[in-house]
Amino acid sequence: MSSVLATFTSPGPLVFQLGPVALRWYGLLIAVAVLLGLSLATRLGRARGIEPGLIADLLPVLVLGAVIGARLYYVALEWRQYSGNWLDAIAIWRGGIAIHGALLGGTLATVLFCRWRRQPFWPLLDVLVPAVALGQAIGRWGNFFNSEAFGRPTDLPWKLFIPVAQRPVEFLDQAHFHPTFLYESVWNLGVCLLLLVLFRQASRGRIQLLPGALSCVYLMAYSSGRVWIEGLRLDPLCLLANPPFCEGGLRMAQLVSLVLIGLGAAGLWWLYRRRRPFPDPSGVSI
Repeated sequence: MSSVLATFTSPGPLVFQLGPVALRWYGLLIAVAVLLGLSLATRLGRARGIEPGLIADLLPVLVLGAVIGARLYYVALEWRQYSGNWLDAIAIWRGGIAIHGALLGGTLATVLFCRWRRQPFWPLLDVLVPAVALGQAIGRWGNFFNSEAFGRPTDLPWKLFIPVAQRPVEFLDQAHFHPTFLYESVWNLGVCLLLLVLFRQASRGRIQLLPGALSCVYLMAYSSGRVWIEGLRLDPLCLLANPPFCEGGLRMAQLVSLVLIGLGAAGLWWLYRRRRPFPDPSGVSI
């Protein structure tokens, strides 16, 4: 019996096109993710005494930093593809971004914003990370419409049909693949729910959630999923290995994820070992 996913082919990357004007599913989903993320972060920020206007002011800086970071990271790891043509390197509309680059760029943008506005960094980051996880869960569906970011061939009930034109040449005779975009979307939604539960428990005074702790939990939770999901993908960014499957080398996303898990664990140990004073929560629940 074919699965729900396998019985449908992606309708394609375009929502509609009128002459030279086109709306793509990926762009639409990113816009929806940004708006919902802004709403969620604003609500969480209000519960922590952060002015809604501050998060609204941060949003364009954060998005710009994330986009630049995502592209620079991808180009750096695919330098052989772009070394002969700088114009292709900046042509982000042709595809080629990396979520870890977006996280690095967005974090740096937030640091600079906090220094400019003289705001504490960790409390602000803590209300952003649930929104980031939600945005990742939504944005991953853009991969479905683009028929990309799928995994190895599979006959599992939830297998995903990929058109011939989108298959790697090594698997032209295979029709169904792991929907790794779906795995990561569901995983990120779970991460978002975990963070919201922790946030709510802290707001009610049931647990002690020090500034920065929620960000550390996000690093560990998101990265744990990315480690195993990345192992299934057929389009990894590679370190010291030849594409397409990183044979004999390292998958960069797995390496970075392991580092982030370690940083998150070290951060939690450092925060709670020091036993910093815990500010009384506002009591506003979500």
